[in-house]
Formats: sequence, C-alpha cells, structure tokens
Amino acid sequence: MSTTQQKHLIVIVGPTAIGKTGLSVKLAKYFKCEILSADSRQFYKEMAIGTAKPTLEEMDGVRHHFVGNISIQDDYTAGDFEKEAIQKLEGIFKTQNEAILVGGSGLFINSVCFGLDDIPSNAIVRNQLIEEWKSKGLENLQAELQKVDPIYFKEVDIKNPHRVIRALEAQRTSGKPYSSFRSTKNKNRPFKITWIGLNLNREEVYSNINKRVDLMIQSGLIKEVKSLEKHKDMVCLKTVGYQEFYQNPSNQARAIELVKQNTRRFAKRQITFFKRNPEIKWFEPNQLEEIKEYISSK
Repeated sequence: MSTTQQKHLIVIVGPTAIGKTGLSVKLAKYFKCEILSADSRQFYKEMAIGTAKPTLEEMDGVRHHFVGNISIQDDYTAGDFEKEAIQKLEGIFKTQNEAILVGGSGLFINSVCFGLDDIPSNAIVRNQLIEEWKSKGLENLQAELQKVDPIYFKEVDIKNPHRVIRALEAQRTSGKPYSSFRSTKNKNRPFKITWIGLNLNREEVYSNINKRVDLMIQSGLIKEVKSLEKHKDMVCLKTVGYQEFYQNPSNQARAIELVKQNTRRFAKRQITFFKRNPEIKWFEPNQLEEIKEYISSK
C-alpha cells in the first residue's frame, strides 16, 4: 500500500431498516469509492427479498462487494469473510484512498476491523450439533450455550442457529467457552477506521421495520420463501423473514406479524451490540452533510 497517504476505511453500522444502504451509496459517490457489504445474509445469492439485498437501482452504479457472492449450499464463516474482505481492501487501496464497509452483522464487521482469533473447530462436532438442532430444536442448544458460556449468550443473536452452533462447536471441541477465544488485543490493520453509527428513536426504528416488511411482501417475499422451501432446514434459512412462514404455513397473516416482531427484536440486539463500541459516532440517517464533514475531518 502507498505510504504517502494512509488508507481510510469508513464503517457504517446500525440496526436493520435504518438506511445504511442509502447513506453508504451517497458517501461512496462523494468519496468516489467502493462498498463492501457486511450483512451476513445478503451474501447468499438465493436470498434477496427477505434479506433486503440492495437492488441495482439502489446501488446506483456504485460497485458493491460481498452481495450475492455465495450460495446457500456454501459453508461460509466470519473467518472466511475476514480473509476475503482484507484481501479485497488491499486491492482497492492500491488505487483508492477510501473504502466503505457497511452492515448490521456485528461479528462480520468486527472481523474486518479488529480481526478474529483462531477458534477451534471440528466438523464431527458441528454435524452432531446440527443433528441435535434438527431433532431437539434450537431452544435445547440455547439452554446449553447459556450454561457453558453466559457471556457470549448475552451478546449473540440466539435466534441465529449458525451463531449458537458455532459457539457450542468451539466449546465442545476445546472445553473452553467460545467467549474466551476472543482476544482483547486487536490485529493491526494498515488503514485507519472511522466509525459511523445510524440510529433513530425506537418508535421510528420500529415503524421503518414494519414498513420494510410490508414492502417485502409487496415485492414477492412469499414467492421467494416458497421457492426455497425445500432448503428450509438449512441453517441460513432458519432466520427472520423465512422461518416464520415455514413455521406457520397455514397462517400467512400470523407469519407476517412474526417477521415484524422478530425483526424488531433483532434491531434491538443490534443497537445493544454496537452501543458497546465507544469509537462509533452516532448520527441520524438524514444528517448526510454532518456525516461527510465528520469523515473528512478524520
């Protein structure tokens, strides 16, 4: 990388439906740079409407990376994302001084900014956990995680089976809690980072979520859900926006209400997660000029 000017990663975080995509595109146009998505569900090419994947129109000519880049058949971890995102940034920074990382998946954001430790893994243990999840349900695994690793249990999205299974895989493999492998010493990155958080009052956040779900329904979410039904037992589809329909096949109205409810709960957990990072400067989504000025001053 060039040493004449330090490279600059602009990180945009916040709860779902807050306006991260729209703001990141405006900032990318202003700074003439590219965007890396850190929304772990938008990685999957088969899942578009239910993950609020940005459309070509919303991308508005700005180059996006890690959107629809893998299949639901692929095994993809935060560690994989860390390696690929850092490699992507190295390439981008050869010709550009800025890049934007945007998303609501805290683990994937942190993997790029702080790095991940080498966490124990074992395919046999993982498969055992997946079978237990299918036969006994996620609640059984949630209870185990709460017992063996209460620290991580309070932080993780416990509705996400992939996160729960990964934590238990590490714990069963090593005998140590997953949280113990997360080092307090961050990896040194050859670029500076500016953190931007977007938020509104709770009522506005929840209203935005309800409106987005209604728009998803209008855009064909139910058709997408049905097209993926044969894969409904896959971990990536045991998430908000899909599981509610598979669990309530004869009550569409109830499923839609549950999508809204579970998304609101997810947004609350996202805010709690990001609020722990003191480096984040918080703005409302419409404060574009203030945000540009803040970033330019860093």
